[in-house]
Amino acid sequence: MSDQNVHKAGFTSSGITKGSLASSMMSHEARAFGGGVHSGGPTATLQEMGAKGSTHSSGFTSSGISSGSRASQMMSQEARSHGGGTPRGGTTSTVQSI
Repeated sequence: MSDQNVHKAGFTSSGITKGSLASSMMSHEARAFGGGVHSGGPTATLQEMGAKGSTHSSGFTSSGISSGSRASQMMSQEARSHGGGTPRGGTTSTVQSI
């Protein structure tokens, strides 16, 4: 995953771009959680990365998730909370797909 992909999706240092994939994700996530975007979710995670420009060191790569990285820790935590698997549309799978 590159900073460029995150920015193209609409996650930028100045916030989420109107009419972008990011704004669509934020809208869907907010509806699913009763009006708010929760900390640690896909939208918040990607926005943090887009604002900092720090995707290259997070462990989300084009060949998969790097062992021992922040991404692998997120994936493990998410898998534990969902009974052993990472759900489609969850934080890890969404961030990895972008």
